[in-house]
Amino acid sequence: MTARKIPVANADLSGDEEKYVVDAIRSSWVSSTGAYVSRFERDFAGLCGARASVGVCNGTVALHLALLALDVRPGDEVLVPSLTYIATANACRYVGAEPVFVDVDPRTWCIDPEKIEAAVTPRTRGIIPVHLYGHPADMDAICHLAGVHGLWVVEDAAEAHLARYKGRVTGALAPLATFSFYGNKIFTSGEGGALTLSDPQLELRIRTLRGQGMDPQRRYYFPVTGYNFRMTNVQAAMLCAQLERREAILERRRRIFARYRERLARVAGIGLQPCAPWAEPACWLFCIVVDEKAYGRTRDELAARLAEDGIETRPFFLPLHRLPPFREASRARGEVLPETDYLGERGLNLPTFNTLGEGDIDYIAERIRAHGRA
Repeated sequence: MTARKIPVANADLSGDEEKYVVDAIRSSWVSSTGAYVSRFERDFAGLCGARASVGVCNGTVALHLALLALDVRPGDEVLVPSLTYIATANACRYVGAEPVFVDVDPRTWCIDPEKIEAAVTPRTRGIIPVHLYGHPADMDAICHLAGVHGLWVVEDAAEAHLARYKGRVTGALAPLATFSFYGNKIFTSGEGGALTLSDPQLELRIRTLRGQGMDPQRRYYFPVTGYNFRMTNVQAAMLCAQLERREAILERRRRIFARYRERLARVAGIGLQPCAPWAEPACWLFCIVVDEKAYGRTRDELAARLAEDGIETRPFFLPLHRLPPFREASRARGEVLPETDYLGERGLNLPTFNTLGEGDIDYIAERIRAHGRA
């Protein structure tokens, strides 16, 4: 075992995060009311090109709140990719709906628009495309299909802060979008989330549901059953500091990705994340795909060897259609998702964070090369 330790992710709080958090604490506004909440919501909406942003306590809550606001009900079906974090499907279950899984496009690793049509049934109400590992889904094709079938669309942009699709920023590619600011995300507040949108009536409904159902114009009057999904002023303070240095953060991550691509481009059996010509992905976690036959080891064998080298990695998300909460329903629907299964068995995330050094990247790439077929 080596003494060297490289985590898969590490939060960079080297800006004004501490200053703003201390300011929030000294102001005594540490809960869901405070200047940093409104500042974050204004700034983030502007960056996404949306009319409004609503801060919430985490990304899963953002998805749940989106479905509540769209009045998704028990018995409804929602089309989602199986290759995503479980929160996407869990949120459907929270409102009694059933996630129906659609395979991913090998050119983007996102939900395949060409497979959506076959998954639509009379019970289908909407689509949640996930911008997987920072790469935008093909939103024009997805929104066109949604329009044909009278479905709503919610972007799950948890992993794709400020990615671009045909020049447009994630967060305004559909009427409603959700984000996560978990500790390993590009912008983080430890926990935290947001929704972005443009419809003022939908915003009113979301803000009402977020705050226990209280009428925004009539204090302590509750016309509906609501939830406590609010973001704290302390969380928002951290995010304001992160957004201030967004260009530096994004540029550093672009350099990290470029060095990884350069060092791993010619390693036999190691595939890299594809990029569609219309996409400018967010550089979240660097992804590789391990071809056992060409590389000489499985993904899991490589991960174990890298762990011995002091390098932490993370496997791709396990396909949701194979997990216990969803697999029986998926089998009953006869879902066959070969691209999802392929990536789920072979995909690996490498360390990616702002302070990762060039020497660290070179070391990781050298160890990957060394563990392959001689």
